[in-house]
Amino acid sequence: MKGKKQTLGEFIIKNQDAFKFSSGELSSLLNSIRLAAKVVNHEVNKAGLVDIIGAYGDTNIQGEDQQKLDVYANNTFIQTLTRRNIVCGIASEEEDHFITINSIDQNHQNKYVVLIDPLDGSSNIDVNVSVGTIFSIYRRITPVGTPVQLADFLQKGSEQVAAGYVVYGTSTMIVYTTGDGVNGFTLNPAIGTFYLSHPDIKFPEDGSIYSVNEGNYLDFPLGVKKYIKYCQEEFENRPYTSRYIGSLVSDFHRNMIKGGIYMYPKGSRNPDGKLRLLYECNPMAFIAEQANGKSSDGYRRTMDVIPIELHQRVPFFCGSKKMVTKLEDFMKKFGE
Repeated sequence: MKGKKQTLGEFIIKNQDAFKFSSGELSSLLNSIRLAAKVVNHEVNKAGLVDIIGAYGDTNIQGEDQQKLDVYANNTFIQTLTRRNIVCGIASEEEDHFITINSIDQNHQNKYVVLIDPLDGSSNIDVNVSVGTIFSIYRRITPVGTPVQLADFLQKGSEQVAAGYVVYGTSTMIVYTTGDGVNGFTLNPAIGTFYLSHPDIKFPEDGSIYSVNEGNYLDFPLGVKKYIKYCQEEFENRPYTSRYIGSLVSDFHRNMIKGGIYMYPKGSRNPDGKLRLLYECNPMAFIAEQANGKSSDGYRRTMDVIPIELHQRVPFFCGSKKMVTKLEDFMKKFGE
């Protein structure tokens, strides 16, 4: 290894002045997420050795069966963020309602809210496939000194101050943005430290990978069907390659590195789409745009969608600019 690699902690401190709301709180918040990610990573990597894989025996607000690791990751992130006294509220994909966090002096002086998908792709744990954590951070919009309100969470994605994900794979990485580019940090498990390994990540302008669950093809809108056929045609640099893991974090991460598009359209079984706007789509859209990519619901920018409920679902298309733009062209031409 040539030279000393920068640690995540060093990077956060060095770059906190570039953040327009710099006060040290966001740095502490990111460090808390780093700590929780290391704890969850430890459990994920020993999942096959202890009784933590399989169903928990309950369902979440989405009506989905919770896995034991879903519950563990959810509790770990909530406890870590709460104990650090840096957030005024947390919303989780695994919780019915948002959680109000009192500051130590009980006067609600904390300024940030966090929305989190604690373990994306958790159904893959049993078969040893990569999973991840997705997080999104906003400044509250209700008055400081009062309890957090639903309005603090129902902000457009364009109002995010930071977003990121952790991918627990062959190596564990944290990838995040505060609106000044995207950087990736890889965990050295021997010493428990994240090092800057992927500075200033950019989506290729175009790509050759499309990621979609083609088992749902008959249920897709006509515009999406036409686009998939376009991807499969032998013309110029096509046909494209189909790659689908079924873990948003893993599919997104691969496509950002190699160039591609991720698609989860709506259908008769998911009339509003399946992915959650606040916990999955907005943070990934923020990262994509900061990495020279693009994100859309098929017709408009993901981060311009106005949230109306905490667990709102939307169609989601995200990836290399030219590929997403082409998908939108097909949606406008052929529609539903």
